[in-house]
Amino acid sequence: MTVLLIAVFGGIGAASRFVVDGSVRTRWSRVFPLATLVVNVTGSFLIGLLNGAHLYHGLGSTWLVVAATGFCGGYTTFSTAMVETVRLIQAGELRRATANAVGSVLLCLGAAALGVALMAA
Repeated sequence: MTVLLIAVFGGIGAASRFVVDGSVRTRWSRVFPLATLVVNVTGSFLIGLLNGAHLYHGLGSTWLVVAATGFCGGYTTFSTAMVETVRLIQAGELRRATANAVGSVLLCLGAAALGVALMAA
């Protein structure tokens, strides 16, 4: 049953990513891969909240795995972030590529830590 729930939540996460990504892309320029950054940072924040709920508020292990691995795994897209970084490099946009790669890692780690911290408070 857990595997089925992970698959269902993964599909919901992927559909959510499609909606968020499309919404961000239609509102802001495509010069910088902002949509993927928004998806990954918000997904990391949610993973932090889920882990904090597990550590401090009794969220069961099964639901942590279903939500974090299923939904957030389907929602976040770090492979796309790296493909976009490579495309920026190929276009000669080295500063933007560096900002995308380093910024993604730092912002996502910070968002996850913030999520855990909020649940610990």
